[in-house]
Amino acid sequence: MQNTTGPQPRFALSDVAAAVGLMTRLPVRVDTDRATRRGARAAWAWPVAGLLVGGLAAMLASLALWLGLPPALAAILLIATQITLTGALHEDGLADSLDGLWGGWTRDRRLEIMKDSRIGAYGVIGLILTLLLRWQLWSLIIVTDALWPAAMIMGAVSRAPMAALMAWLPPARTSGLSRHVGRPAPVTAIAAGMLAGVVTLLLWPGALPALGLAVATTAYGWGRIAHARIGGQTGDILGAGQQVCDIAGLLVLAVLLT
Repeated sequence: MQNTTGPQPRFALSDVAAAVGLMTRLPVRVDTDRATRRGARAAWAWPVAGLLVGGLAAMLASLALWLGLPPALAAILLIATQITLTGALHEDGLADSLDGLWGGWTRDRRLEIMKDSRIGAYGVIGLILTLLLRWQLWSLIIVTDALWPAAMIMGAVSRAPMAALMAWLPPARTSGLSRHVGRPAPVTAIAAGMLAGVVTLLLWPGALPALGLAVATTAYGWGRIAHARIGGQTGDILGAGQQVCDIAGLLVLAVLLT
C-alpha cells in the first residue's frame, strides 16, 4: 500500500522527475525514497512525461523529413522513438491485457495470463493492428504539417486517462505496482486531465472538444471492460489504456485535418 508517512503536499515539483523516471527510460535522477512515499500522488505529472516523449519523437521525425525521407518513413521513426523512450511499457501492457482479458475464462485465469511474460495470439494480433493503425494515422498527420502539435498533445493527452483509470478502478491484484503505489485522489486525476487540456488549448484549441470527448469515452469504455473481466485495474490495464486512448485521439486529429 501507499506509504503516507508524514504530511505531504498535494502536488510537488519532484513529481515531474518521478513521472519521467517511471514512464520513460531517460536517465533522470529520481529520489527513489521520496517518489515511493509520494506514490500515486505523482500521477498528475504523467502527462508531462508524455509531453517530453512526444517532443523528442517529433524532433527525430522532423529531422527525417528535413533529410528528405517520405512522411511514411518519418512516421515509423516517430513510433519507434516513442517505443524506445518508454521501453515499450505501454505496448507491453496492451499485449498482456489483450491476452488476459480475452484468453481466460475466469478472473483468476485472466490475471494469471496477464502476469505471464509470454505473448499469445491476442497480444500479437493486437500489437500488429494497433502499430499499423498508428503508422497510418501518423502518416496522414505528418503530411498535413501538424507533426509537432499532434505529437506534443497526444503525448500528454494519452497519459491523463491512466491517472483517471487508476483513481476510478480498484487494484485487481493484492500485489504489484498498482497496489503498491496506491490510488490517486480524484483531484490528482483531474489535475492530470486539466494539464493535458491546457497543452491542447495552447497548441490546438479547436481540437479540444472532440479530442476530449473521444479520449474520455474510450477510457471509460476500456475501464468498464477491465472492471467486468478482472474487477479492477493493473499496470497492464493502465498501459493498454494509454494505447487505446492514443489511437482514439489520433483518429480525431486525422479526421479534423482531412
